[in-house]
Amino acid sequence: MLLARYYDGVEIHRADKIIYVRFLQPHRVISTCRSSAGGIRDDLECLYNHQSCEPQGHRLSDTIHGLAVHQPDAYRELIASRHGLPAERCATMGTAANMHTAGMAHERFRDMEVVAVVTAGVETNAGRAGDPAAYHEEDGRYVHAPHGGTIVIMLCISRELRPGALVEAVTLATEAKTTVLQELNVPSCYSDGLATGTGTDQIAIAARLDGAPLTGAGKHTRLGELIARSVQTALRQALARQNGLSPAGQCSALALLRRLGAREETFSAAIRAHLNEDDAHLLARNLQVVLNDPPTVAAVAALLHLRDQVGWGVLPQSCLPEIFASAAAQIAAAVAGRPQRLPAYYETLQHSALALSASATLEVIARAFALGFSEKWT
Repeated sequence: MLLARYYDGVEIHRADKIIYVRFLQPHRVISTCRSSAGGIRDDLECLYNHQSCEPQGHRLSDTIHGLAVHQPDAYRELIASRHGLPAERCATMGTAANMHTAGMAHERFRDMEVVAVVTAGVETNAGRAGDPAAYHEEDGRYVHAPHGGTIVIMLCISRELRPGALVEAVTLATEAKTTVLQELNVPSCYSDGLATGTGTDQIAIAARLDGAPLTGAGKHTRLGELIARSVQTALRQALARQNGLSPAGQCSALALLRRLGAREETFSAAIRAHLNEDDAHLLARNLQVVLNDPPTVAAVAALLHLRDQVGWGVLPQSCLPEIFASAAAQIAAAVAGRPQRLPAYYETLQHSALALSASATLEVIARAFALGFSEKWT
């Protein structure tokens, strides 16, 4: 199925488990394709993104997924032949995301056009740069399998770019991806930090070979702006469709606390442990309303940000007791709806065990919720 045609230079098609870009005119491509078509090439005819497995529970031994990981050239040949594409002229990418959840965005300035096609899944493989690694490569094969969440970006640009500008475009598209993950507070699956991508992200950028090449694609260039905006728009669409991630949906204390290991049942139990029986029963029946209250979410976000600042060394760890007690008191005041009680809440919470660990942070937040809820209806 033809989805769209842009600048008389590319066609975007979707078929069974695949989205592919067919070049109507020659393009220079830079890609993370793991087959022999990866790197910078001027002789390609197509890019494609193929769903090779399901996001969870799919075994590496399954034929297509195993080929994608261990035999990328064979994988490229198999998928290209299925769809009548020229295998030797294809840059390939693979993912666990559904092709029907892909986001598409088109940006234009005068004769310059940028098109982004993005698939995304972050629930099982989101990570922060510098997190502990899960696998390594030996003799051309990966030891342990990559996990099944991936952000795949395909970008098409109507103007020619010099090779250095292509690399700059990759950098900017990557930064644009990270801004969306930060805005949505996507947690890392491997640490208690915020994700900057996934462990298996891929990208391909195709720039039409036509006329005087552009020399830059940085933030101060109009091209850089178009690249960033198109990637951000398409990625937001893909995350909303594939994972249900949206700004409104992330207005939740529990969503913010997932990076510390919080789950609804365990966090609810932690709060109720500090309440009397009647209040505990009332909270259990109204938990989502309490967790999704915007001022309360804001107070939780503030405490987590302050925790990050201490962890990064911006704020001294010696000030942690005062910082946490003050921020936790804000949570209690938001839950209770009684900002005038801030000094009293601070006095109570400063005697909690205040520490930087995930478990200690969750405990002081649970105590703050309980303290506020116990006074909400008195």
